[in-house]
Amino acid sequence: MRFLADENCDMAMVRALRAAGHDVALVRESLPGAPDETVVALARQDRRILITEDKDFAQLAQALSVALVGVVLVRFPANARSKAGPMVVNALQTLGDPLEGAFMVIEPGRFRIMRLEP
Repeated sequence: MRFLADENCDMAMVRALRAAGHDVALVRESLPGAPDETVVALARQDRRILITEDKDFAQLAQALSVALVGVVLVRFPANARSKAGPMVVNALQTLGDPLEGAFMVIEPGRFRIMRLEP
């Protein structure tokens, strides 16, 4: 899958996704400091799933109905961050379904997904 990692994404998670064969572009390399709306526009333009640890993107996803993008929100407390990369990779493998038009939340030990309405 093709992802756009928000600036706040842990690099260990990005490395785990890349090691699993995913194409991951980084906001911190292409648009550092960009507002959320610009990040969503870039994800749409490049047809990438947005992966973030920023809870604000949950509200933005609903407000903008980013159905053409898809959002993965990763929520791991500081004491479980080392498990985030493997858990994200495992959730994506388990899902086995494209994430376009979906909002997925991944937390320690579980994940959930909902389809966004355009």
